[in-house]
Formats: sequence, C-alpha cells, structure tokens
Amino acid sequence: MRSSLVIFLSFVVALLLSVMPMPEPVDIGRPMWLAMVVAYWVMALPHRVGLVAAWLAGLATDVLYGELFGQHALVMVLVAWLMLMLYQRIRRFPLWQQSLVMIPVLGLAQLLLLWLNSLAGSRPPTLLFLLPAPISAVLWPWVSSVLGALRRRFHVV
Repeated sequence: MRSSLVIFLSFVVALLLSVMPMPEPVDIGRPMWLAMVVAYWVMALPHRVGLVAAWLAGLATDVLYGELFGQHALVMVLVAWLMLMLYQRIRRFPLWQQSLVMIPVLGLAQLLLLWLNSLAGSRPPTLLFLLPAPISAVLWPWVSSVLGALRRRFHVV
C-alpha cells in the first residue's frame, strides 16, 4: 500500500510541475515531467505501472490543461508502450546513455502531440515545440536518480 502511494505521489508532483507558472520565454521548453515519471516507473516496475497507469495520468493532464480529452492520454500511452518495448535493454545502460534513448522517445511523444494539436486546429507556429524533448533528456539522470532514491527509501517493489 505504501509503495503505491509513493508511485501515486510521484505522478501528482509531476502533474504539479507540469502546470507550475514559468516565465513566457522559458515556458516553451518546459520539461516533460509526467512523461519522464511514466517512463521511469514503467522501466523500473513494468509489472505494476503500465499502459493503464499512463492512460490515467494522461487523462489527468488533459483535465488539468483543459485540452482535448484523451490527447495527452494517447501521448502517455505511447511513452509507456515504447518503454515497455525497450526497458530490458535500457535498464542496463548508464544514465547518460538512457538520456540519449529518451530523446527519440520523448521526441516521438512531442510529434504525436503536435499532430493531435494540428488535427484539433491549434498548431504551434515554430519547431520550438520539440524543445521539451532534449531538455527532458538532459534532466533524465536527475529525475531517474531522485525516483530511484525514493524507490529504495520506501522499498517500492
């Protein structure tokens, strides 16, 4: 029960970081906090956190942002699915190599979000829309280390 609470609270913190106010010039590169948390838990505990958890986290994001319902849910499911396909290899990589793997995973998530936004009629004017993927990949070692320390501290298995 306690381990489920740790996972749930990490998702809540990621959601809060996703909507935390930031200055306008910096906001375009806002890290993909929820996608990184989903990727970490799917990679660390694929038997506990999977597509359903990613879908629910994405739906929470849709409600939080007030955007097209299911849009972020589909993106989070893509991230979770890619991590489920790759987690046995990625877990063995050092953190800097995991960061390199996260660039295309998060980049695909951003491209899917761009496509869904285009279908909904609100397409961003520049390719700066892809900026959160490399920024998130740079932050991946720290996010992974913090979540790993929480996992060890609270014996999340």
